Amino acid sequence: MTTSGPRAVGAGAAEPGDADTALAAAARGDQAAFAAFYDATAAAVHGTVLRVLRDPAQSEEVVQEVFLEAWRTAARFDPGRGSARGWVVTMAHRRAVDRVRSSRAGSLRDERYGAREVSAYDSVSEEVEVLLEHEEVQRALHVLSPVQRQAVDLAYYGGRTHREIAEDLHLPLGTVKTRLRDALLKLRDAMGVRS
Repeated sequence: MTTSGPRAVGAGAAEPGDADTALAAAARGDQAAFAAFYDATAAAVHGTVLRVLRDPAQSEEVVQEVFLEAWRTAARFDPGRGSARGWVVTMAHRRAVDRVRSSRAGSLRDERYGAREVSAYDSVSEEVEVLLEHEEVQRALHVLSPVQRQAVDLAYYGGRTHREIAEDLHLPLGTVKTRLRDALLKLRDAMGVRS
C-alpha cells in the first residue's frame, strides 16, 4: 500500500458508517477506500494507543503497525461482530497493551539478567504465562452480570472513556462508573488478586 504521505491524525473526519463501507472496499484492494477508512478512524486509534502508552513516539509506531495490520487483514473483518471502528480500535488497544507488556518484560529481564542473552526457553515460558493469564481473565469475565460485562467490553476492548460509555448506553455517568468499579472488584475477587 502506498499513500502520498503521512496524514494528520483526525484529518477529514468521516461518519462512523463510512468506516465500515471503506474497510469493505479496502478488503478488495481499494487503496483510496483504505485512506478513507484511515481518515475515519485515525483519531480514535491514535487516542486509544496514546492513552495506553503515554509516549507519543511509541504511539506513532504502534498506530502505523495497527493500520498496516488493518490493511493486511481487512478481509477478515466481520461486520456481523461489530463496527469497523470498534475492530480497529480493539486491534490498537491490544497492540498497545502488547507493547507495554513487552517493554515491561524487557525491563524486568534486563534487571534480572543484566546484559546476558535470554534463552529461547524464557520467551516460550513468557508466552505461555501470557496465554494462561488471558484464559484466566476470560473465565473471570463470566462472573460479571451482562450490564457489567458490557461496560467492561466498551471500556477495555472498545477503548471508550466513561463519558463515551455513558453516552453510548444512554446512562448517567455515575451509573457507568459504578458498574465498572463493581465489575473490577468482582474480577479481582474471581482472579484471587489481593489489593
